[in-house]
Amino acid sequence: EVPLVESGGGSVQPGGSLRLSCAASGFPFSRFAMSWVRRAPGKALEWVSAITNGGKTTSYADSVKGRFTISRDNAKNTLYLQMNNLKPEDSAVYYCAKPVRPFTVVTTPTDFENYGLGTQVTVSS
Repeated sequence: EVPLVESGGGSVQPGGSLRLSCAASGFPFSRFAMSWVRRAPGKALEWVSAITNGGKTTSYADSVKGRFTISRDNAKNTLYLQMNNLKPEDSAVYYCAKPVRPFTVVTTPTDFENYGLGTQVTVSS
């Protein structure tokens, strides 16, 4: 089992910000592109963002583009997601996700080898 442990979720008002973290262990983190995915109540798993193994290239779902920023610190084996201008529709459980192969960016939300336990984000007034 590859531990991926998310943290940083919580409850915020619309327009607020949160920073999620994902601590990874048990695999060569710096060789893997990583992603964030989310599941809202009653909805399918949704890919949110991805970052290449070195952190130079990022990609985002249209629904979060311009508001969310993915980053990583390979020295700390940690993935981040800065979420600004949060909206009620961003409410979901957020998971960090590791693909099967190194150096491969995956954007299909169900195609990852490992997911963390998730952290709840609730945006409500």
